[in-house]
Amino acid sequence: MSFALAEELVNEVAGEVAEAAENAGGRLRLTIGGNLLDAVLGYLVVFIGLTMLMCVIIVVGKVMVAKEKKAAPAAAAPAPAPVPAAPVKKALPAAPGTAGEVKIYDTDPRDAAMIMAIVANKLQKPLNELRFVSIKEVK
Repeated sequence: MSFALAEELVNEVAGEVAEAAENAGGRLRLTIGGNLLDAVLGYLVVFIGLTMLMCVIIVVGKVMVAKEKKAAPAAAAPAPAPVPAAPVKKALPAAPGTAGEVKIYDTDPRDAAMIMAIVANKLQKPLNELRFVSIKEVK
């Protein structure tokens, strides 16, 4: 394609665009006022859409909470059958050399036994010579 042919093609397209603009009655002109109006309307549409979406989410959330509250009493309504009382175990006699009972609060019995063994080891005393009253986990 030669330079003259390209120039002729560009001029032809430019003429067609100018003719289309004249036929449109000046509607293709961009002005500051028109652009500001388009921007404000665009922001307004987006803001309204986000507000509507927020309202839908709030309403759906309240409906779900109401369903959960309605379902919770229905699930809790049937009372469990009474459990027969377990037979009372007789307390075993304390082993010879024991220092008595230990009350354990919020601690696994295995962890309590490990703590007692560590204390006995650090004090270099036999475990049956130490008296532990209670063991409680500090949180």
